[in-house]
Amino acid sequence: MDFGQAIKSGFRNYVTFAGRAARSEFWFWCLFAFLLIAAGGIIDEAIFGTPDNNGLLAPLMALALLLPGISVAVRRLHDIDRAGGWLFIYFTGIGIILLLVWDCTKGTAGPNRFGPDPLAQA
Repeated sequence: MDFGQAIKSGFRNYVTFAGRAARSEFWFWCLFAFLLIAAGGIIDEAIFGTPDNNGLLAPLMALALLLPGISVAVRRLHDIDRAGGWLFIYFTGIGIILLLVWDCTKGTAGPNRFGPDPLAQA
């Protein structure tokens, strides 16, 4: 999956928590969200001046991308045959490392309990 396909898939599956997402889809979505929010921050700073002033564009972009970001993260967990509830381990602090390792792990080959292999459909 390339960058454009990953972004289309992220918006097409805006609140779809079922199914699976390949590593490329997850990481391209993360890159897209980072770039969009950073661009919003740059525009905010250009409009509102110093970084001490709160902007509006970057927080709105982050809020708009929150739900599809959560859904692609849950689908990524499904790809390695983990339930989406594992995403809550993020709030423990140390769980961030575990989620990072899992996000870098190759997904289950072939179908699993969450659906068919997203790479087999390509």
